[in-house]
Amino acid sequence: MHEMSLVQGLLNQLHDLAREHNKTKVISVCMDIGPLSGVVMDSFQFGFDILSQENPLTRGARLEIVSSPVIYRCSGCDAKIEEESKPQACPACSETLLYPEGGDDIILRQVQME
Repeated sequence: MHEMSLVQGLLNQLHDLAREHNKTKVISVCMDIGPLSGVVMDSFQFGFDILSQENPLTRGARLEIVSSPVIYRCSGCDAKIEEESKPQACPACSETLLYPEGGDDIILRQVQME
């Protein structure tokens, strides 16, 4: 389960941020995990729930996961289509060859610390 290693990387990043800003407690974390990232959201949440309890800095922190929609670009007319899941065809020209742009990111959006 690669989500555990991703969570460990996140926790390392949180420790670095806390040290940089002289903070001692992480209250909440907001992550944007794209639908094409290959991350299973429930597994990421589970990993965070388990691993965050191992250190006083992150113990009790809340994790919020958001998922930005993917933008698909039409190969026929170059239109951009923003959808949660891949559309069957371009609504402008009916082309079926659509390329995703983004949606594979894992981004730390916001951290609340004290």
